[in-house]
Amino acid sequence: MWGPAQKGPIGEFFAPVAGYGVTISAMFKKSVTEQYPEERVPTQPRYHGRHQLNRYADGLERCIGCELCAWACPADAIFVEAHANSPEAQFSPGERFGAVYQINYLRCIFCGYCIQACPTRALTMTNEFELAGPTRESLIYEKQDLLAPMGANMLAAPHPMVEGTSDANYYRGEISGPTEEQVAWVREHRPDDPTLATAKPVDGSK
Repeated sequence: MWGPAQKGPIGEFFAPVAGYGVTISAMFKKSVTEQYPEERVPTQPRYHGRHQLNRYADGLERCIGCELCAWACPADAIFVEAHANSPEAQFSPGERFGAVYQINYLRCIFCGYCIQACPTRALTMTNEFELAGPTRESLIYEKQDLLAPMGANMLAAPHPMVEGTSDANYYRGEISGPTEEQVAWVREHRPDDPTLATAKPVDGSK
């Protein structure tokens, strides 16, 4: 049987203070101070910051209100309420969309389980980390706070899906932008929509 390692006389002498080696060596190193917030150091690309609800290329929302993110959250920080889409109010591909979406950043531990659970990549995490607020209510983010900004060629929802497609076409990434039919629908129902000025129709497929 192997016995404990035998220390020499020098080892026996320094054994009581051996654990302070790292501490003592750090005492002689130069201190590094980040001048935050005057100088902001970029975060790592995969940093887990504020959440974002994404959109498809034509402007429809990716969230389908399945609530899998809420079920996966170990801190019970997410609340989702789904409503049914209709021909007059199509917010996402398929049957349902997330009508109410809240994230309570007083509870969120930024573990990323909600991102893993999302089946449509509707929810991702940004590099934004400055989430302090003056009140507790301000740290409960609503859907409008989490939705990604409109892209240059997106058409604000609600509007119909690309003609002749199903939700599976959207999930596979086959939609590259709004079509003439979608732009015409929005122009008829919401002629003052500001995204009409920037949306350029495409054929709707890659």
